[in-house]
Amino acid sequence: MSCKYISEIIFDNGLDKRSYLCDLPVVKYLLEKGRLSLSSSVTFFVGENGTGKSTLLEAIAVAYGFNAEGGTKNFNFSTNKTHSELWEHLTLIKRDYAKDGFFLRSESLYNVATNIEELDKISAASPSISDSYGGISLHDQSHGESFLSIVQNRFGGRGIYILDEPEAALSPMRLLTLMAEIDSLVKKDSQFIIATHSPILMTFPDAEILEFSQNGIKSVSYKDTEHYQITRRFLENPEKMLRYLLEEYS
Repeated sequence: MSCKYISEIIFDNGLDKRSYLCDLPVVKYLLEKGRLSLSSSVTFFVGENGTGKSTLLEAIAVAYGFNAEGGTKNFNFSTNKTHSELWEHLTLIKRDYAKDGFFLRSESLYNVATNIEELDKISAASPSISDSYGGISLHDQSHGESFLSIVQNRFGGRGIYILDEPEAALSPMRLLTLMAEIDSLVKKDSQFIIATHSPILMTFPDAEILEFSQNGIKSVSYKDTEHYQITRRFLENPEKMLRYLLEEYS
């Protein structure tokens, strides 16, 4: 499953060395290596909190032309400009032109839904913008329902789709539904880049898993991820794991 659109991220090394970004492991890696290659139609950014995977994911999305808080390239709202300047130092090497695209973040989904309703109020277009998202207000659905509604109704194929921690919105069962949607879209010539902590999502067939750590970024197999190993040990003996954990912190 080779990547369709973004094949490589080039870092120009022009970041101010006094920037807090230079303390992030992902930026230290980019400073040393200068680039990061993507080799699959589905790439997962995984790793511990604070390693910079969501920061890089956001920078890739903004460098591609997406709104920092989410949406398509046509969204330009901003409720709170908190995205970093990392995107200004990235060059995306593209293999082909994507017909569709979306940056979907669990944490700012409310803002995207609000912007859609605001645009519908000032637009006389028929069908409405909301119709392309399923015809039901995203605010009238649960967090998970609205997240999936965007994927199922707005993602059309031959697109680049960037997702930040979808498991924050979705139950394990809905994550399986998302995986089926991803599979369908990949078969329609789409590419996904996803930051996640979900050991369920990481099982997607033939996906590339890039593990972010204090030592940089490396490609790993599913069973070599810390997420899989910790989850497996916990499920095999939760009582023992909890007893050790609670004694350690008591």
